Amino acid sequence: MTIRAILPAEGRDLRLDLFRGVANWAIFINHIPNNAVMWITTRSYGFSDAAELFVFIAGYAAAIVYAKSMVTQGFTAGTTRLLERAWQLYVAHVVLLVINLAVINWAAQTYNEPHLLGEFNVAGLTDDPVHTLTQGLLLKYKPFNFDILPLYIVVLAACPPALWLMLRRPDVTIAGSLVLYFAARQFEWNLPAYPSGVWYFNPFTWQFLFMLGAWSALGGATRMRTIIRSPAVVVIGTAYLIFALLMTLAGHFEALGQLFPEWLVRVFNPNDKTNLAPYRVVHFMVIAAFVIRFLPIDWPGLQSRWLRPLVVCGQRSLEVFCVGLLLSFVGHFLLDVVSETLFTQILVSIAGIGLMTAVAYYRSWSKKLDKRPSPPVPRSSSLEPTGGARRRWQRSPDRGS
Repeated sequence: MTIRAILPAEGRDLRLDLFRGVANWAIFINHIPNNAVMWITTRSYGFSDAAELFVFIAGYAAAIVYAKSMVTQGFTAGTTRLLERAWQLYVAHVVLLVINLAVINWAAQTYNEPHLLGEFNVAGLTDDPVHTLTQGLLLKYKPFNFDILPLYIVVLAACPPALWLMLRRPDVTIAGSLVLYFAARQFEWNLPAYPSGVWYFNPFTWQFLFMLGAWSALGGATRMRTIIRSPAVVVIGTAYLIFALLMTLAGHFEALGQLFPEWLVRVFNPNDKTNLAPYRVVHFMVIAAFVIRFLPIDWPGLQSRWLRPLVVCGQRSLEVFCVGLLLSFVGHFLLDVVSETLFTQILVSIAGIGLMTAVAYYRSWSKKLDKRPSPPVPRSSSLEPTGGARRRWQRSPDRGS
């Protein structure tokens, strides 16, 4: 079957790293309960938030890396690399799960804060630790804030057939993903969670955003360029962003909500994140279109030293994400035990971002160190004796006689 997708050009798109870094910082800030700093993130001003950005870029990056592998090395090689990445994410999730459970349990017992076990869904660990950990290995049990990485693992592991088809029939593939999205919403398909309920991020609906990212990377964004650059998109998109802002703020502030019909405010509040409401998808797509239109790939600001920390955090996304999850609990614990003042919230948020950035820079440095060529071995350290040594050995008597 003919390859119909447009493979991405060589070279790294720093916009992906930049916004992946933004997503990691925002996820950390938003995962600290009652943190006033979350008002600087997009979740407070529109329908979508950092989760959409994280999943979309994950699909985009997967297409860039593994689609090329399928084309150049074959389907088996590309699938193997995809599953290796999914396994790497699974191992990271398991390690992070165990460390997180241990840290929360230690903090709750040491500082006599038993409510932490309930807040972070860790209470079951003390009642039935073996069964709870087993369910964690099956991705059914997830502590508070541990929902997005299992989604990424499942979608990535199921991706090879869809990516193979997208290379040959990209529009048919994204249409099929859209059908699955609406079917899952209509028939309430989801995966079961432990000890009850369903996955917070429904993989049957959120897969559409992942596949949308892959479709965009394989020529979808290029084919939509004429539409994205039309003046009508700017006008309609801006109007929609303003509407999303008003509806979101109406859910936060009762006085503002009273200015609109009650039924209208209820449509968007609470915001349906679990099943990825269509208005969230549209909101994110408008933002993505604006980024493509107004932030070109060669924008000089991407090389700015002021944005460099975000770019580096995006390049070391997995490590930064994992550290951010642990730090979000530490931040909540400090606010709960030490102080909940606005100053403390700002200080904890800045310190956490600083630590995440330090980890990113360290991992970038260590990666370069691993790739650095070994220094040449001096001749004098060779195992073969030099000419002078050979002559001395030849003149010396046989000590064994």
